Amino acid sequence: MVLAPPTPLNNMAAPCCCSLGTWVWSIEQRLGSLFTHSSKPFCSAATASRRLDAQRLVEKLRAKKQEQKQKESVPRSPVQRRVHELVRCTQQLQRVHPNVLAKALCRGIVYQDKSLVVIDKPYGLPVHGGPGVQLCISDVLPILAKMLRGHKAEPLHLCHRLDKDTTGVMVLAWEKEMAHQVQELFKTRQVVKKYWAITVHVPVPHAGVVDIPIIEKEVQGQQHHKMTLSPSYRMDNGKMVKVRTNRSAHLAVTQYQVLSSTASSAFLELQPITGIKHQLRVHLSFGLDCPILGDHKYSDWNKLAPQKLPVGTLKKLGLQQSKARHIPLHLHACKLTLPALGDRKEELLLTCKLPRFFVQSLKRLGLKVPSRDQNGADEDGPPGTH
Repeated sequence: MVLAPPTPLNNMAAPCCCSLGTWVWSIEQRLGSLFTHSSKPFCSAATASRRLDAQRLVEKLRAKKQEQKQKESVPRSPVQRRVHELVRCTQQLQRVHPNVLAKALCRGIVYQDKSLVVIDKPYGLPVHGGPGVQLCISDVLPILAKMLRGHKAEPLHLCHRLDKDTTGVMVLAWEKEMAHQVQELFKTRQVVKKYWAITVHVPVPHAGVVDIPIIEKEVQGQQHHKMTLSPSYRMDNGKMVKVRTNRSAHLAVTQYQVLSSTASSAFLELQPITGIKHQLRVHLSFGLDCPILGDHKYSDWNKLAPQKLPVGTLKKLGLQQSKARHIPLHLHACKLTLPALGDRKEELLLTCKLPRFFVQSLKRLGLKVPSRDQNGADEDGPPGTH
């Protein structure tokens, strides 16, 4: 008669062909193994080691990326430093907080009285809102007014406008009625405006007047509009024939004078008699074949592409053609003369210093700023350039 072994603990059956001692030893081994496995942590030592190695790798990659950014922030090559500088100049102020922008405009005030506030408009900052515009000057006028007159101050008012990429004198008014009066002075051409610009090529003659109407047209084959010339005359078999004026064309008159020039570039003073959109840029590029340096919109009528520059100009600027897109527009509203208005019995002359990138481009191109006797500036640079 064969006796069956006792029922194993935890339903773990022992081999039927083993002795009682062997069976008991097997049970003890299995119980020990069971308790050992149940007391193990959820993550093994190998898994923890792999996680630690991965974390170290991530930290190493982050440190390497940060080191690379620091190296890129201070390029060693003079050409790379120039490109880096121009890229920084073209960064718009639309991404900053409105309070930060208002403080920047406050630091750029060149004149103020009880009626007017005159600011030095930065490069790349729109005056009005529009598609794709995150922040503009008109958005921060209430903040700027509070910075100047306290929290109960009414917002300032725009008296005129400048293109986004144009720098220089811009007039604001405290009262809406004063803003309307200044706007009327602009409309009736009683305000004398003078701009400085660097051009590619040299105008011929060195001084003159461009009197060609301007019209807005759609570029064929492309989905955008540009301002262009609408001449009153055309050549027909070698004879100049007057043509019928387009009803959509605007009268546009620009007076210009070359202040300094080299073989491939010039420093001009411009006085727009009229105030048509992009008038100076269109007259210089399409009327005189001397586009403004950094004007990537009006350097070519048929396409929107970075401005094509002569090899000599690129060499002086320390750039390659592939980096020409970083060159900012070199157009600066340097002077504004307002006639007597309100309590003020004499005309008001307002001036703004040239931005840093403009001054550096003048030096690199070998162009000289006029003397103080001619335009109120030293030969080394306009007063107060920064």
